[in-house]
Amino acid sequence: MKNTTIKRPRRAGDEALWASRQEEILEAAAKLFAEHGYADTDTQLLADELGVGKGTLYRYFPSKRELFLASADRVMRNLIIQVDGSMTGIDDPLDQIAAATRAYLGFFADHPEFVELLMQERAQFKDRKKPTYFEHREANAERWRLRYRQLIAAGRLREMPVDRIRDVFSQLLYGTIFTNYFTGQQKTPEAQAEDILDVVFRGILSETERRRSDENKQKPEDRSQKTR
Repeated sequence: MKNTTIKRPRRAGDEALWASRQEEILEAAAKLFAEHGYADTDTQLLADELGVGKGTLYRYFPSKRELFLASADRVMRNLIIQVDGSMTGIDDPLDQIAAATRAYLGFFADHPEFVELLMQERAQFKDRKKPTYFEHREANAERWRLRYRQLIAAGRLREMPVDRIRDVFSQLLYGTIFTNYFTGQQKTPEAQAEDILDVVFRGILSETERRRSDENKQKPEDRSQKTR
């Protein structure tokens, strides 16, 4: 695609039409990129798919690179919309986390092509300082930190750095969507979410084993003082 100046419409009705058309282009582009790969996706194929001329695509996205990155950005925006929507009307922070987990896994189970798109971005655009996925993750980090701080303050989570919780949870979900993509969806998103939530919320150690583990972590002098 040629590098051209994009003239956005000024009237509200035109803006709505522009946004609708842009969404249509990005939806079709995401599927083509996922199917053919970035290098082998010809913008003429996209134009034919949409029944428009390539000039129409130029108006919205002046290069294939910008079209691809906008498609990846759309994936993350729609993910956040779905996750946020799943928490609507839920007041309890733990229930919000559970709902968000189910929504996250469900989103990528319904759209495996989006996982492919995120992989291609990492492979094709190594010059980017931070991939789209992690840009959005960091942009939404503080509100998740707040949830974890509230739960710790209420005594519902044990005291630990909130970023440690956030990182482990995020990496667990991120890894799950790629495992599903490469090996096939072995369980429903709901079943996977329940497995993850059970292990993360409850842990794998019994109450007895947790107490024994905590005792073993105490300093030797502390243990000796208890026996005096």
